[in-house]
Amino acid sequence: MVHFTGIIIGASAFLMIGFFHPIVIKAEYYFGVKCWPVFALAGIAALTGSLFVENTILSVLLGVFAFSSFWSILELFQQRKRVERGWFPKNPKKK
Repeated sequence: MVHFTGIIIGASAFLMIGFFHPIVIKAEYYFGVKCWPVFALAGIAALTGSLFVENTILSVLLGVFAFSSFWSILELFQQRKRVERGWFPKNPKKK
């Protein structure tokens, strides 16, 4: 019998991590690092949800989403440094 659970989780984690990359760039561009609590709250909500969902795949994906959100907090601050170094454009409308 073939099981697709690992492939589903692996592919979904790959897509989720790829999804967060441009979100972090845009969030830093428009809001700066002050938006980090949004990522923290999303992570806490997903982590809490993963504890109560009985479906294994959904529970794992919520966990991946949670830790991707937490990692995005670090990436926001790293993105600020990349912008300061000139590697990414600075938003001229942002203070």
